[in-house]
Amino acid sequence: MRAVLAAVLATFTLLATGVSPASAAASLSALPGGKANFVVSQGFLRAASTQNWVRLGTYQFKTNGTVSANGYLWWQRNPEGRQATGVVPDSSCATKAGGKSTRVRACDVLTAPGYTGAPDESRTGTYTVAGGVVSIRWKINQTWTEQWRVRMSPDGKLAQLQFAKSTLATHGYGYGSNASLSTRRAMSSVRAFPGALRQDLTSWSGNHIVNSANQPFSQSSFRGCATTTWCLTYLQPASKGACQKSGGCPNYGGGTKANVSSIQYYLTKISNTDRRDTMWHWCTCLAMERKTFCYSGNSHMKPLMQIIDDSGAFRGWVGAEASFYPGGPRTKDMMSVFRLTDFR
Repeated sequence: MRAVLAAVLATFTLLATGVSPASAAASLSALPGGKANFVVSQGFLRAASTQNWVRLGTYQFKTNGTVSANGYLWWQRNPEGRQATGVVPDSSCATKAGGKSTRVRACDVLTAPGYTGAPDESRTGTYTVAGGVVSIRWKINQTWTEQWRVRMSPDGKLAQLQFAKSTLATHGYGYGSNASLSTRRAMSSVRAFPGALRQDLTSWSGNHIVNSANQPFSQSSFRGCATTTWCLTYLQPASKGACQKSGGCPNYGGGTKANVSSIQYYLTKISNTDRRDTMWHWCTCLAMERKTFCYSGNSHMKPLMQIIDDSGAFRGWVGAEASFYPGGPRTKDMMSVFRLTDFR
């Protein structure tokens, strides 16, 4: 009954505005998967290159065949330092004491340079959709074309862009719906998300490309913060592969007498008015090696964009890592593009 009533009301609204249901359906069908607003992560990642870059931002498609992009660019050609967000998790989810703890350290969460400000680039272009593939040509000074295969979620509320090819990028992920790009979900909703989030990524470091897939991400393991409610934290108690004696922690890392292989994780909102979040994580032993409470070295900076479906529900993130090694060399940078979502 509700579905019938909704259809009647939709038809009435369209007729009142002079737009027929058939015309509206035709307009929507011109969009990729019938969706207008996308969050997109893409990068140029080549093993032998130190000119790699990653981009994170939004695509907005219009039914007249035009598309616009706004986003952030991080490039090894122009490496920049980390930026403080001004978010320090409160005592309910962090600690100001060192030593053993079940809570992360109360540090100012860092993110990639420029991510707390307005987008640093924008462009416009044209697109076509044919055979389940959206083809984009950007209007810039060099040839930049992209092709993405469009795949729909089983419930029809989300469109996935599967990277096919590009004249500039080598990897990418995209997700879209008809929810406005100002729609976002609070960290309490993120933590309570009932679905299984899993990560797929391509990363670059030390002239090597690493691809990994189907990595579980347990958002429910994070602590919600009572005062800084826009922040979640998680102290991973131990790591088998990271935070080791051979990985930069000769005095305190895993495999030493101290045997500290815990990881400090922070997940926080960047903006109230758009999809921006960020993740920051680092090995506890690295700060201990420097005899500092918070780590200011080569920590992992992972800007995120929330994936929101047609109903306004949180469905994960697309993200990029832009962790430039302080002072160089560029071979020690850490860069990646990835997705963390229940629809893969």
